[in-house]
Amino acid sequence: MSPTALNANQCLETWHTAIQAALEVSLGRAQGNTRLQSAMRHAVLNGGKRMRPLLSLATAHALGHDALTAMQPALAVELVHAYSLVHDDLPAMDDDDLRRGQPTVHIAFDEATAILAGDALQTLAFEVLSAAPHAADTRIEMVRLLASASGIAGMCGGQMMDLEGTGQAQAHTVQGLETLHAMKTGALIRAAVLMGALSANASSAQIAMLTAFADQLGLAFQIKDDILDIESDSVTLGKTAGKDVEQGKTTYPALIGMQASKARLGALENEMHALLRAFGEAADPLRLLVARVVERTH
Repeated sequence: MSPTALNANQCLETWHTAIQAALEVSLGRAQGNTRLQSAMRHAVLNGGKRMRPLLSLATAHALGHDALTAMQPALAVELVHAYSLVHDDLPAMDDDDLRRGQPTVHIAFDEATAILAGDALQTLAFEVLSAAPHAADTRIEMVRLLASASGIAGMCGGQMMDLEGTGQAQAHTVQGLETLHAMKTGALIRAAVLMGALSANASSAQIAMLTAFADQLGLAFQIKDDILDIESDSVTLGKTAGKDVEQGKTTYPALIGMQASKARLGALENEMHALLRAFGEAADPLRLLVARVVERTH
């Protein structure tokens, strides 16, 4: 590993530790029913790569700012992500028993508790974000970004499209599938990057480049997910492998084949690195996150 890569890895490890500690604090402040608190903690603190909050911090760093200035929006996006997984795993949705190698919230507790835990995590996210140490107009724009990424024009809308296509493996064209995943997966990744950029007072030109980068990363993440669903196993993934094929969902390998899916992933990786050149060595943690997405095994 080169010194630059080593430094980037050290940055990500340090930030990961800081994120974990800050999530503990945020969840500790969420006072109320003990069972609901336990379900929320199970959803958030039971492992996880923390890619989205790391993206927020790494983006602020790439723009020459202290990464931790983006901590509040980083926590908010992770709490929204955690809530979405709790609801995504429910019997009415993907009906999964495993998440990060552990029982999903509705299995560890019950369905009603899982629904409420997801609801409470979503509202906690916006409570945390509203307390971010930024100017009021910046906080409002962050709230708008995260809300839009989470709602009908983003994650929820994409999930609805996914549900409507279940059982019809060829329900979408490639363009339609990319639209679905830009909403279901990519919107939250874009929000993580852009909130990090707002934390660092990014220029409009920087915002434009980072938006393109984030959109490519979201697509790369989903293509890799589709590949792993076929090539990996449940133990390695920490969730049920082969679920997309079993449910008849449209995936990139199903539409264009495995070889073309891997080629598309490689092309996206090259495009992301080209966009990050403008930010110099300060973007090395972002480059390492790209590698983690493209090369991950789970």
